[in-house]
Amino acid sequence: MKSLKDILYGVRLSAVTGSTAKMVNAICFDSRAVGMDDVFVAVRGTQADGHEFIDKAISSGANTVVCEELPGNLVNEVTYVQVENTQSALAVMAANYYGNPSRNLKLVGITGTNGKTTVSSLLYQLFKKAGFKVGLISTIKIMVDDQEHPTRHTTPDALVINKHLAMMNEAGVEFCFMEVSSHGIAQKRTEGLYFAGAIFTNLSHDHLDYHKTFAEYRDTKKLLFDNLPKTAFALSNIDDKNGFVMLQNTRAKKYTYALKTYADFRAQILENQFSGQLLKIGENEFWTRLIGHFNAYNVLAIYAAAELLGLETLEILRLISELETVDGRFQYFISDKKITAIVDYAHTPDALKNVLITINALRTGNENVITVVGCGGDRDKSKRPVMGHIATELSTQVIFTSDNPRSEDPSKIIEDMEAGVEPQNTRKVLAIESREQAIKTACKMASERDIILIAGKGHETYQETKGTRVDFDDFKKVREMLTELQK
Repeated sequence: MKSLKDILYGVRLSAVTGSTAKMVNAICFDSRAVGMDDVFVAVRGTQADGHEFIDKAISSGANTVVCEELPGNLVNEVTYVQVENTQSALAVMAANYYGNPSRNLKLVGITGTNGKTTVSSLLYQLFKKAGFKVGLISTIKIMVDDQEHPTRHTTPDALVINKHLAMMNEAGVEFCFMEVSSHGIAQKRTEGLYFAGAIFTNLSHDHLDYHKTFAEYRDTKKLLFDNLPKTAFALSNIDDKNGFVMLQNTRAKKYTYALKTYADFRAQILENQFSGQLLKIGENEFWTRLIGHFNAYNVLAIYAAAELLGLETLEILRLISELETVDGRFQYFISDKKITAIVDYAHTPDALKNVLITINALRTGNENVITVVGCGGDRDKSKRPVMGHIATELSTQVIFTSDNPRSEDPSKIIEDMEAGVEPQNTRKVLAIESREQAIKTACKMASERDIILIAGKGHETYQETKGTRVDFDDFKKVREMLTELQK
């Protein structure tokens, strides 16, 4: 049990009806999970408004309700806390409930359109190899040192974040690397957290179904940097035109990184091939297994962050050379028939373009590039024709297929992608709704030395259609099919 007064510390209160001198059991924002003596926070979500479930929460045992609007009938013995924004209140309350665990470790947030998962996951790997106890909160999973926990969101809700940060405190974790999405920032999930640093990777077309304009999307990302304390570091990629924007109002110590322009941390690509690339940072040359210029940026961000967190230069470079590719991020294998299959999470126009440019830079010119790609349903529709255009411009053959259609008709999503195809590229396109059939067709089409790119889902091990998730792993599928065809 926790003191309600302590849990509300730092929350901006508009009005309080009832006593705060009471003990509460847990904090809930889902009325179905409420138990005796819980606090129910009425959050306005995209699908439902928690204010409509206040009565249900009270009947389930809630002794406190946090809301933006007071209900018409107040129940005796129930404390009503009125606030301007319940999402913000939830985040601060969650941090207080779990003892503000982010203050007891060095929490680094990574934001940007692409690269968040790679940078956070590889920083986790690097610091583990350096001998530290480390935490990770990412799209793929949550790690409490060596213990893995599943996650369904890039940035989980505030209760999940603080619960796992508290577990990290108990495990003696010193550093935690956390993906911070624009949705997470907009929905106040990171409020109440104390960041030791933040990294900006890049910004391109994504989530405009949610943010409506690119400026809103950019400014939401920027809030992570605006809210950093003076003791933190702010590390930004200034080869991206939005890199300096991120640093404009931050109180943190500002640092920049780049491949093309002058910056605090700079790198050069000396060699680039399928087995990895040779990079130079300062006077030091080193090899990394991570492929492509986009990964050169990721490696540079990792290097800079590690140095800012106190690791020695040569130790960082040694550890970077040992890092493994992150699941679903340019994850590849070469079959016995010398067909290269690559699985990548590229689900934005910029990410798809980067991956295909990298592939084309590595090929000799004789190989075919066969791309299997789709777009998610119930998400930003404006990027679909752009991705269709990019895929057909930079591939020899393209198969448009289903990604996670969700509630949409897969054929309509494919039609949206086809709308971006130039007339001279229509001959390159096949449309196959079944993702399994699309991958199988690509494998049958491929000859020796050809390259198959399966883009969009990366690490995901499911496909979501009409509210149902079925097991589906791109990497396993393409490996099985190429192996089967070789028999």
